[in-house]
Amino acid sequence: MSISPYFISFLMVIGGIQLGLGQTDTISQSNSQFFNKGYLSGYGVVNYYQFDWDTDPDRRNAFDAERLNLYLGYHFNGKIEFKSEIEFEHGGTGSTLEFDVFEEFGEFEQEIEKGGEVVLEQINLLFKWKSWLNVRLGKFRVYMGNASKQDDPTEYFTTYRSEVENTILPLGWYEHGIELSGVINNKWEYKIYMMNGLDATGFSSANWVRRGFQKRFETVNTNNFAFAGRLDYRLGKISEVGMSFYTGNSTGNRPKADTDINGQVSFVDLHGTWEADQWRARAYGIYGHLNNSEAISDLNRNLSNNLNVKRTPVGEAVLGYYIELAYNIFDVTNIDKRNSSKFFLFGRYEFYDSMYKVEGDIFDNPRWQRTISTIGFNYFPHSQIVLKAQYSIRKLGSDENENTFSSGIGFKF
Repeated sequence: MSISPYFISFLMVIGGIQLGLGQTDTISQSNSQFFNKGYLSGYGVVNYYQFDWDTDPDRRNAFDAERLNLYLGYHFNGKIEFKSEIEFEHGGTGSTLEFDVFEEFGEFEQEIEKGGEVVLEQINLLFKWKSWLNVRLGKFRVYMGNASKQDDPTEYFTTYRSEVENTILPLGWYEHGIELSGVINNKWEYKIYMMNGLDATGFSSANWVRRGFQKRFETVNTNNFAFAGRLDYRLGKISEVGMSFYTGNSTGNRPKADTDINGQVSFVDLHGTWEADQWRARAYGIYGHLNNSEAISDLNRNLSNNLNVKRTPVGEAVLGYYIELAYNIFDVTNIDKRNSSKFFLFGRYEFYDSMYKVEGDIFDNPRWQRTISTIGFNYFPHSQIVLKAQYSIRKLGSDENENTFSSGIGFKF
C-alpha cells in the first residue's frame, strides 16, 4: 500500500510544529539559564584633545571615541566561570596581516577582515578550586602594575590611562596561556602566568617593547613562552602594595625565523594604591632590560615596510615612575550634603625614559626622556559616570615641550 505524498507532507508539517515548539521551550530555558547565571557589563570613554607641541606645531585638535569594552560572562556553576571581552577602539575597524610562506621571498598580505580596532580581547575559563588556587585557561588580561587593575575610566584620574605604563608596555595587555591565582590569609594575593612571549619586530625607541604585543596577525606565535607574576599585600578594601615581574625571549616569535640570538625581555615593577576617606594616592616604578638590543635594532632596520613596524633602535634598559595624589573637595565645601557626587582635584608627576641605557653604537636620543606634570579634576555626578579635564606639561630631554589640554567622559555599567 502506497502512502500518499500529501499525508507525508502533513506529518512533516505537524512534526515541524512540534519541533519548533520544543525549540522554543529549549531557547526559553536557555535564556532563563543565562539571565540566572550570565552577566553583561562594560565601560566606555570619549575624549577631546587640544595640543600645543613644539615637536609638532601643526598637530590638530581631536575628538576620540577611545573605546567601548563589553564583558560577557557565564557561571556554569560555583566552580567554573566563562569570561570574554570585546573592545571597540577609536570608533573604527582595522586590518590584519598574514605572512604567506609560499611566496618566493615571503610576503606580508593585508586583509580587511578581523579588524585591529574591534578585538576579542579575552576569552577564557576560570576553574575555582580553592580560595588560594584558581586556574584560568585561554586568552586573559595580564595584570602588571596599577593600570591593569585601574582600567575603568572611573578608576583612574587622567583622561588617558597611565602614560608611563602604557607607553613602554602593551596598552591593555592580553595573552594566551595559563594563569594561577589565589588569596592567602585574606591578605596576600598572587597571580602567576605562563603565556606566549612578545615579538621583537615591534620594539622601538619611543615605546620600548609595547608594540611587541602580538595583535597584527591572525594567530599568535609561541615559539618563545614568557613567565610573569604578581604579588600584592592588601592594606584595605581597595588599598594595596605589591610587585610584578616579567621575563621571556622575544626573537623566536618574530614573523620570520631570521635570528637565533637571545632577545630576553625582563622587567620588575613596584606599585601601590591607597584610599582613605576622601584621599587617593598612587605610585608606580618600573625598571626593564632587553638582551642584545643592538643586534635586534640592526635586524629590525631591514624589516619589510609592509610589516607596519617602527624600525627604530630599541633601548637596552628602560626606567619610569609616577606619583599621584587626589582629594574630594566636596568633603570640605559641603556642596553635596548627601555625598552622592564627588569632585576630585588631582595632581600627577611622571618620569620615564624608553632609552635609559643603550648598547653599542645606538644613539641615546634625549627625545625619549619624558617628564610630565599634570593637574586636573574628576567630577562624579553618579558613582558610575565621570566627567574629566586636565592640563599636562610634557618636557622632553631635548628641551622641547608637548603641552596638552584634554577633557572627556567615562562610564561603566
